Amino acid sequence: MSPADLLDLDASLTEEERAIRTVVRQLVDDLVRPHVAGWYEAGQVPARELAREFGKLGLLGMHLTGYGCAGSTAVAYGLACLELEAGDSGVRSLVSVQGSLAMYAIWRYGSEEQKQLWLPAMAAGEAIGAFGLTEPDHGSDPASMVTRARRDGDDWVLDGSKMWITNAPIAQVAVVWARTDSGVRGFVVPMDTPGVTAREITRKMSLRASLTGEISLDEVRLPADAQLPDATGLKAPLSCLTEARYGIVWGALGAARDCLETALAYATTRTQFGRPLAGFQLTQAKLADMAVEWNKGCLLALQLGRLADGGKLRPEQVSVGKLNNVREALAIARQCRTILGANGVSGDYPVMRHANNLESVLTYEGTSEIHQLVVGQRLTGVSAFT
Repeated sequence: MSPADLLDLDASLTEEERAIRTVVRQLVDDLVRPHVAGWYEAGQVPARELAREFGKLGLLGMHLTGYGCAGSTAVAYGLACLELEAGDSGVRSLVSVQGSLAMYAIWRYGSEEQKQLWLPAMAAGEAIGAFGLTEPDHGSDPASMVTRARRDGDDWVLDGSKMWITNAPIAQVAVVWARTDSGVRGFVVPMDTPGVTAREITRKMSLRASLTGEISLDEVRLPADAQLPDATGLKAPLSCLTEARYGIVWGALGAARDCLETALAYATTRTQFGRPLAGFQLTQAKLADMAVEWNKGCLLALQLGRLADGGKLRPEQVSVGKLNNVREALAIARQCRTILGANGVSGDYPVMRHANNLESVLTYEGTSEIHQLVVGQRLTGVSAFT
C-alpha cells in the first residue's frame, strides 16, 4: 500500500483488488497530480473531462451492478477512493457524489425507466449527478428540511433550496429530497427544468478542486414519474449517505498517505544541524505515531469493506470508520505540516492542501459530532439527537 505499510496489509488484498488499485493510482498520477495544485489555487477543475475519463475506467458507480456499472467489490471501490483522494479530496468527492449518492439513489430507489434513462450515461461520465439534501439552515438536521413538494393534478411542484451541493454547477440531473404531505420523498430533477437554478459557491478555503453549488427550486414542475417510487421517508436519503461515508472511510486514508509519504521523503533528504531531519528523535516519534494511526485506519477500512462484501455492514459501523479515519487523517496532515516547516504551507507540497480539504471532509456526510452520537446511541441504547 505504501512505505508506511508496517503490517503487510497488501497481503490481505486479492490480486484483483491490488490490480484495480494500481490502475487507479496510475490514472491519478497521469491526470490529477500534474495539475491539481493549479486547480486548487485557481478554484477551478475540469470536472466534466475528469468524469469522462473516470467513466472510461469504470470508476463511476463502480460498486453498483448493471446499467453500465462495473459491479466491483466494496473493498475494490474503497481502494479506488483511497487512490483518488491521495490525489485530492475534491477529485474523490466527484466520484463519490456521482456514484454513491446520485447514482446509488436512482439504482436503489428508482423506477426501471429512471434507471435506464440516467444510469448508463452517469456511469460513462456523460451525465453528471448531484444530490440535493443539505439546506442552508439545516445541515446536520435533514429532518427539519423546508424544501417542499406538493401535488398539482398529476404533477409535482417543488420549492426550496439546497446548499453545499457537490457537482451542482455542472450537473445534468439532481436527486432532490423534499417534504410532502406523506413524508420525505426523493425526486429525479433534470437541471434544465424551468425554475431550477444552480449557483456556484466561491471563495472556499477548502475543496477548491471541487465544484460546489446552491440549487434553487422555484415552482419547479415535474411529472408524477419524477418521484423515486421506492424512497419513502428520511431513511432513504440517510442510506445514501451511508454509501458515501463508506467511501470516505477509505478516501481520507489516501490524503493521509500522501502527506505521510511527503513528510518521509522530506525528512530523509532535508538536512538540519548536520543531519537529516529523519535522524532526530522527535521527528521519528512523529513519523512512527502517524504510521501507526494510518495502519490502524487501514485495518478498520478493510474490516468494514469485508463486512460490506458479506452484506453485513451496519450504519453505525460506517460511523465508526468515518469518525476515526477522517479525524486521524486530519491529525496526520497537520503533523506532517510541522515536519516540512515553512515548506509545509507552500503549494509546491500537497500537505496543506490535504489538510484544508480534510477540514471539509470532517464536516460533510455527517460531522464528527453526529457520528459520535450515532456510536453513542449504539453503545447506550439512548438517542441524544432529540
